[in-house]
Parts: sequence; structure tokens; C-alpha cells
Amino acid sequence: MTKKLWIVTACGVLTWSVHVRAQSPLEPLASQYVNTETGITLAEATARALAQEPTLRATRTEVDVARGGQLQSGSHPNPTVSFMQQMEPGGTDSQTRIELQWPLDLFRKTGRGAVADQELRVAEQGVADHERLLAADVRMKYGEVVAAIRDLSISDDLVATMTRQFDLLRARVEQGGTPPLERNMVEVELRRLEADRLLQAGQVDRVVIELKRLLGMRANAALQLRDSLEELVVREAGLALTPAATAAAVRSDVQEAEARIRVADAQVGRAQRDGRFDLSLFGSYMRMDAGFPQLGLNAQGELTPVRGLFHYVAAGAALTLPWRNNNHGQVASAEAERAGATARLNATQMTAEAEIAAATVRDERARSAVAIYRVGARDLARQNLDVVRQTYELGRATVFDVLSEQRRYLDFERGYSNALREAYDARTTLRRALGDLR
Repeated sequence: MTKKLWIVTACGVLTWSVHVRAQSPLEPLASQYVNTETGITLAEATARALAQEPTLRATRTEVDVARGGQLQSGSHPNPTVSFMQQMEPGGTDSQTRIELQWPLDLFRKTGRGAVADQELRVAEQGVADHERLLAADVRMKYGEVVAAIRDLSISDDLVATMTRQFDLLRARVEQGGTPPLERNMVEVELRRLEADRLLQAGQVDRVVIELKRLLGMRANAALQLRDSLEELVVREAGLALTPAATAAAVRSDVQEAEARIRVADAQVGRAQRDGRFDLSLFGSYMRMDAGFPQLGLNAQGELTPVRGLFHYVAAGAALTLPWRNNNHGQVASAEAERAGATARLNATQMTAEAEIAAATVRDERARSAVAIYRVGARDLARQNLDVVRQTYELGRATVFDVLSEQRRYLDFERGYSNALREAYDARTTLRRALGDLR
């Protein structure tokens, strides 16, 4: 009797909990992440990231640093002024001397300027490549978010449908028209779908926070999206892309590698110029007040102390000769750096070409897969599920048939989501390979 009492009590509690849940239907979770009017679009997200992402803003300061170096490279060396005062200890003699030395910097300014100009070019191309990669990361993460939202929306629909189906079965069981086993089986499936839906909601929360980081937003900031995965795939398919034949040559990382070769060339020229002779001009003025402790006759025949005030002016030039140091070590080092920069350019070009070729093939295959899903397959899968459900409601199918067809439909929708996600990721990867920032 005790065992039967526990079974009856457990069934009563289960029926009451299901009844309470049925009275308060679950709200869709996907809707809180989407706003078709005020949500942020992909273009807006990309623009915001390029304007506010902290790491990119830090990288842009390197351009300012390079501009400062370029400005400094055009400056001439400062002249040197020296002053010297000599006094005779215990005497009256004194000497005052002022000297000026002015380096002419005959050959070195051009070399410094050439290096600074090319370093600025490297910094600009480095920022451009950072922008290319950041824009691709934002597009990729945005696609990951909308794909997760789509999966969550499918789960919302299935949970809502299963809830209605469970309510119907519960009523039938109460009326004695359906065995309790069917109700219990539907409830188990409903609980599984609810658990999956919560896990998918957690996945959406995670990728949304990661997207906020790329946009330069705090983790607790509000963010809703406007675009859907289907809209993004259709829109991306209609964009005109940069021709693959010319994309590898104009990509920012390739341009940066070429600029580094020009920096190495400029460094070779600067090292050679630094090894040449240089000329400096100098001039000096000296005032000397000197005398002797004796008396002499002046022009009038009068005795006067022997003392004189003398002024000296000197001018000349100092020539620096490249005799024992013609900067040959710096020249050899700069030439080695140029060889390394050339090898890195070849590697970067090969990488760019390989990325473009691989991304192009991937994009074509992914779009073909999406086309297969779209040509009647989605409508047919949904129609099959509706027919099986209607057949079950008419008593011509079992609950096993409904659950099997529902899982088949869920697998199909997830497969379609994966195909859409792959098509979007493939096009994003292709645009990244082509250097497209739009």
C-alpha cells in the first residue's frame, strides 16, 4: 500500500506541475536578442568596431609615432656654443673665449628622411591590415551570433509546439481517450527540448558578449541585432567583390611587406651616407687682458704700467674623414635586413594567394549547399512534420511517428543553419582574403 501511495502522490505532483507550467507558457528567448527597428546591423557593427575598438586605437598611435619620426628626420643638428673664462690666480690677467661650431650635415638628412618616410608607410599599412582583420572578426562573430539566435528561435518554436501538443495529450489522458504513456513520452521530449533551449540561450549570451568586446563595448552593455542569418547570406551573395587576380597585390599585409623592403633600402642608403665625409664650420672670439709688473714709457714719454687688451677672431672648418670607419658594418646589416624583408614579402604574397584560392573554393561549395536546402527542401520538411502531426491527431499515427519526424525536422533545420553559417563564414573569409573592408 505504501508503494502505491507514493506512486499516486508522485503522479499527482507531476500532473500539478505540468498543469502550472501549461498555464504560464514559456516566452520565446530568441526575441530578446533581436530588434528589427533599433538593433545594430552588420555594417553599423563593423563601423563601430573600426571607430571604438581599443586595440585598434592603440595601433593607430603608431602612425602618430612614425609621423613624429618623419618630422624629426627633417631637422638639422643643433649648433654648439661654448664659453670659457680664464683668470690668473693672484694676478690680473684674464681671458674670455666664445666658440661656435655648426655641423653642416651634408649627406645624412636625406637618408634619415627616406627611412622615416618609409617607416610611416609601414605604420599606415600595419593599421590598414589591423582594420582588415578586425572587420573580418566582427563579421565572423556577428554571423556566429545570428546563427545561434536562429537555432534558439527554432528551439522556441519547437518548445511552443510541443507544449501545445502536451496540453492536448494531457486533456485526452484526463478524458481517458489516450494512454498515459504517450503523454509521458511527449513530456520527456518536451523537457529535453527545454533543456536544449536553455543551453542554446547560454551559447547566444556568450557570443554576444564576445561581439561586444570586438565593438569596444562593456560586457554589461545592452546590445540587440537587426539582421538575420538568411538576410546576411542573401546580401553577401549580391556584393561585388574585388577581383582575385589583383587582390593579392593590393592587400594591406602585402603592401606592408613591400613597404618594409623600401625601409630596408632606405636604411642601406642611410648607412652608406653616414659612412661619407662630413663638414662642420666653427668660429671663435677671444678677449685677452694681460700685462707685466713693470713700467714702461708711453707715446708721451711718461711711465705707465705694461698692460694690453687684445681681441682675436678665428674661423675655420672641420672635416670628418671616413678613414678607419666607413660604416661598412651598418651597410652589411641593412643589406641583410633587406634580404629578409624580400623573403617575407614572397611568403606574404604566397599566403595571400593561397588564402584567396582556398576561400574562393569554399565559398562556391557552401553556396551550392545552401541552394540545395532552399530549393523546396525546407518547405517539404516542414510540410512532412505538419502532416505527421495532423495524422496523429486523427488517430492514424503514433506518438513515436510524431517524435521521430520532429527530430528529423530539427536535424534538418540545424543542418540548414550549419549550411547558412558555412556560406556566411566562407564569404566572410573570402572578403578577408581579398582585403575587402565594406
